[in-house]
Amino acid sequence: MRDYTIFIPEFIAAGSALGIIAVDLIWPRVRKDLLAYLCAVAAIAWAVASVFYIGKTPNSFQGLIQVDDFTTYFRLMAAGIVFCIALISPNYIRGRIDAAAEYYALLLLGCCGLVFMAAARELITAYISFELISFSLYILVGFLRRDIRSNEASLKFILLGAFASAIFLYGISFIYGATGSTYYDSISKAIDANGSNTAIVVGLMLILVGIGFKLAVVPFQMWAPDAYEGAPLPITAFIATASEVAGFGLFLRLFSSAFHTGAHEWAWAVAILSAITMTLGNLVAIQQTNIKRLVAYSSIGQVGYMLVVIAAIGYGDAHAGAGASAGLLIHITGYIISTLLLFAALIAYYNRTGHDTIRGMRGMAETQPFLALIITVALFSYAGLPFFAGFTTKLLMFQSATSNGLLWLIALGVVNSAISIYYYMMIVREMYLFDPDENVKRFSINPLLAGLAGVLLLAVLFIGIYPGPVLHGASKASTPLFQAGADATSNVTAQMLPK
Repeated sequence: MRDYTIFIPEFIAAGSALGIIAVDLIWPRVRKDLLAYLCAVAAIAWAVASVFYIGKTPNSFQGLIQVDDFTTYFRLMAAGIVFCIALISPNYIRGRIDAAAEYYALLLLGCCGLVFMAAARELITAYISFELISFSLYILVGFLRRDIRSNEASLKFILLGAFASAIFLYGISFIYGATGSTYYDSISKAIDANGSNTAIVVGLMLILVGIGFKLAVVPFQMWAPDAYEGAPLPITAFIATASEVAGFGLFLRLFSSAFHTGAHEWAWAVAILSAITMTLGNLVAIQQTNIKRLVAYSSIGQVGYMLVVIAAIGYGDAHAGAGASAGLLIHITGYIISTLLLFAALIAYYNRTGHDTIRGMRGMAETQPFLALIITVALFSYAGLPFFAGFTTKLLMFQSATSNGLLWLIALGVVNSAISIYYYMMIVREMYLFDPDENVKRFSINPLLAGLAGVLLLAVLFIGIYPGPVLHGASKASTPLFQAGADATSNVTAQMLPK
């Protein structure tokens, strides 16, 4: 029996996307800011509809899509991302982007792909979801049609993305040929019954490459710096959040079910990719002068930290995997909030000054101290300094992986976190220790943007000081991934929180 009610939140999101386009077609002279607010309202409706699925018995649509607490967690993250991007976009796109309706519609549709990547229980479904968010990003990166950097970034992104998609699909063909199925449960049973063989290992590595491209894992990160720099600033924020959420949603669901039985075949590869990714990302970030390129390499480093958990899932049992997954989910949450906080401030500053270089932020503490404070808090959270979200979530994430023989990788993560402090402090130094340029005067910012930034700032501090509620939600969300460890998972929150 097909139960379409499990898709109600996505029906709301996709229907709202079509509705926004219809409003623009019927009333072409409507103020484009109204479309942003409609998109934000749609995101709120999406989140509200998703809340009703919390704690419900997992429900599957013909074994292709599963709606459980894990899916609901990603629904809420997707809706939150769309809400924030919609509110930080209007002032930026005014005068720069003509097709505002399509812009907001693609945000909603792309995040539907994000949700389905996390909810998929079958490889072809995961691939289609992968393509949905990818095509949305390809278009959004090139939305500044008059900007050659935006056009170039979009073209590179499309070419490399097509290559990654082909590799992903090729990996699926190997898995199907070796196991006779593309369903996660059937793949796991086939590996459990017959063991791994060369075809499964090759297919698994090809799938790892495809997902690695989405996450900008080294050496598949070539698209990220150009895409971050060439995209409109709000879309850079969208890539930095939605793309990583989507990739790790698929990673967690896929590697905790389909390939958890043969984890020894891939855990070592993920651990090596994690070490290379975090190290290269942080070292190259030191050399950047453009703030968007610096954030790109910083994000690559962050992906390296998060891959520690995926490796830990491979080395651990169901109980350890559930705890590690909860640690990863809370860190992703803290990272998303910190990123959106950073870009809210960067966009507000760019709207008034047109500067997107580190040198252009000189003297911001004098011209707009509130934005300087916001950027500082976001960067300190990235670096993992105490009392900010990044410190607590990174600590919980690394703590959840310590029992799986990965102490060397965690130690490398700590070293790289220390390295990242250097280039984050370069930005803080420019803002606080130098006088502003003569042509940049003290200015005020949009009240709505300031209000959003204030809420995100409080969220960063709240998670950093009192992570219990978010960790409880992350623990509940991770439970469906490891049914064998479901009973043990109920104690994950108590074990991970400091005594």
